[in-house]
Amino acid sequence: MRRSEFTRAVADEFGARAAMLVADLALPGVGHRTAAEALADGVEPREIWFALCDETDVPASRRHGVGLMEPRRR
Repeated sequence: MRRSEFTRAVADEFGARAAMLVADLALPGVGHRTAAEALADGVEPREIWFALCDETDVPASRRHGVGLMEPRRR
């Protein structure tokens, strides 16, 4: 997962709350850092995404394959 895919996945899943969750929610899965802190520390976006999903009870069905852009139509 690229950082841009992480950003898109968080925005799609959490909408208006996305920025607040990334900046303020401490995630046990990444050492009790916020997503923003973990990104700044070089933690893989995929690891942060799963930690965020765990902490906010995102169902498994919405955790995989998110953040990808729609393929271009030819």
